[in-house]
Amino acid sequence: MSISIPDLTRMRVRHPEAVAEAAARRVRRPLIGDSGRLMIVAADHPARGSLGVGDRRLAMANRADLLERLCIALSRPGVDGVLATADILEDLLLLGVLDDKVVMGSMNRGGLAGASFEMDDRFTGHRAEDIARLGFDAGKLLLRIDYDDPGSLRTLESAARAVDDMAARRLPLFVEPFLSRRVDGKVRNDLSAEAVTRSIAIASGLGGTSAYTWLKVPVTEDPDDMAGALQASTLPAVLLGGEVGGDQERAYEKWRTALRLPTVQGLVVGRSLLYPAEGSVETAVDTAVGLL
Repeated sequence: MSISIPDLTRMRVRHPEAVAEAAARRVRRPLIGDSGRLMIVAADHPARGSLGVGDRRLAMANRADLLERLCIALSRPGVDGVLATADILEDLLLLGVLDDKVVMGSMNRGGLAGASFEMDDRFTGHRAEDIARLGFDAGKLLLRIDYDDPGSLRTLESAARAVDDMAARRLPLFVEPFLSRRVDGKVRNDLSAEAVTRSIAIASGLGGTSAYTWLKVPVTEDPDDMAGALQASTLPAVLLGGEVGGDQERAYEKWRTALRLPTVQGLVVGRSLLYPAEGSVETAVDTAVGLL
């Protein structure tokens, strides 16, 4: 039995077991449906303290508003599922909007945005056993590598063990790799063709098996370089959206070009669809689905 957003806190107070019950009732589906493509809406940013969208520093801080936007996105034709942390996924379970959807748990959120330890991205979110216990369909981890920061080595090691743990349960794991560096104290991801190529090669070799590993990759600065970067691996890949700024049309065109590449299976996009620079959530989501 689903409830409304204003009822969530009351349900959590009086019936915390309702989360597990909702997970047990959820109707599951294959990772890849009839379309042969994957369209996932991402909302795991808040748990890393990353709440800003464009010049709105706290855009994602209103949980009720975020949930409303997610419910709209999940209701649109062609949207296959959602990626989020436990708190958000459990809200969506209680709201009853995850039937026949792919549910992906976000695993490492310890590298808080702006923190001195940002590159030591420990696994403070879902564990493999949590994803299996709740009957979720996949996991996701963020792998930012700064050659000048020892925290990246700890992240690499823990990411490899997460690959092993998920594979042992035959659960897909989406690895999101970047080569990163600090510029004026802030972590910046390098989207040059060489950096994206290296990050894909590193991520593909994590763990004792890659049988259940997928890649979640950014589009290179020059979209024409994307084909070469993806030649670094045979693993299936999805494109991540990231910040698109005010030029939404240019972002769509970059995604459209990259979606033609043979290893690319779909899109995982968050803020640019949930908080579009122009238009409504419905329009932004429908446009992204149309690219597939």
